[in-house]
Amino acid sequence: MRHLLVLKYIEKIARTGSLRSAAEELGITPSALNRRILGVEEELGVEIFERHPSGLRPNIAGEILLKYIRDQIADMDHVKSRIADLSGMRAGHINIATTREVVQFFLPALLKRHLAEFPAVTFGVNLCERGEAETSLLDNTNDIAIVFEPIRMKEFQTVYSGAQDLFCIMSEEHPLAAKKQLRIYDCVDFPLLLPKHPEGIRQVLDAAAAKVGVSLDPALESNSLDLLRLMSQDSEAVSFSLGINMRPDLKKDRLASVPVDIKGIPGGVLVAGYLRGRTLPVAAARFLENVNIELTKRFS
Repeated sequence: MRHLLVLKYIEKIARTGSLRSAAEELGITPSALNRRILGVEEELGVEIFERHPSGLRPNIAGEILLKYIRDQIADMDHVKSRIADLSGMRAGHINIATTREVVQFFLPALLKRHLAEFPAVTFGVNLCERGEAETSLLDNTNDIAIVFEPIRMKEFQTVYSGAQDLFCIMSEEHPLAAKKQLRIYDCVDFPLLLPKHPEGIRQVLDAAAAKVGVSLDPALESNSLDLLRLMSQDSEAVSFSLGINMRPDLKKDRLASVPVDIKGIPGGVLVAGYLRGRTLPVAAARFLENVNIELTKRFS
């Protein structure tokens, strides 16, 4: 900054102890540098350097001024660093490892908002099977991971962690649609549309069924959550969903949702984070912060 230039001149003289040496380093003439210093002394009303045959040395007033100058220079360096961070936040590429539960509705909505605010940021979204997302962080293939029921947590630095509610999805005309809450044994009398292993939601369903001693015998298994949901239309079959991938407009598909009580069973956990010990690029760190804010707002 231009207003700091003369302050840097004074700091340079104090450090070199020589008007000529300072002028050479600064790329100006000694006479021009001396005029700048005399102008500062005139403005302050005191001399700031003791002049000796061997050079210049700050006096008491000069030491006070130097303390101020060095604080100003440090503050400006900090400002420049913050501005550089801002530039990094507004541009860059972010690779995200995620699972089916997250990629359906939550992540697209968040990405749209972020791209609208920071159009120079680009994304790669990589759909992973359970356990793969965390592993992909190890070689920096992905910057961050947003996953349901992760398997490998040793190297994972968690930023957000929260349990997900479980819902049963059925036709609007289904006998269960009028219920306010269900238990897993209420569902097994109807054809079951279940996600395949090792999907995290399947782990939760299996644990809930085992707790009450019932068996989940699927009429259909698939790793397509959209297919399972749509197969519930106009039928007796039921599927399941987590809060994170609950379709906001189920009624358009003539579907209803009812919460499933799985008391006594550890709820499936949704986590977001990055590789432990890694310093994320500014753009990725900022996006992960937004993920944490949004998940906390919706599910805490």
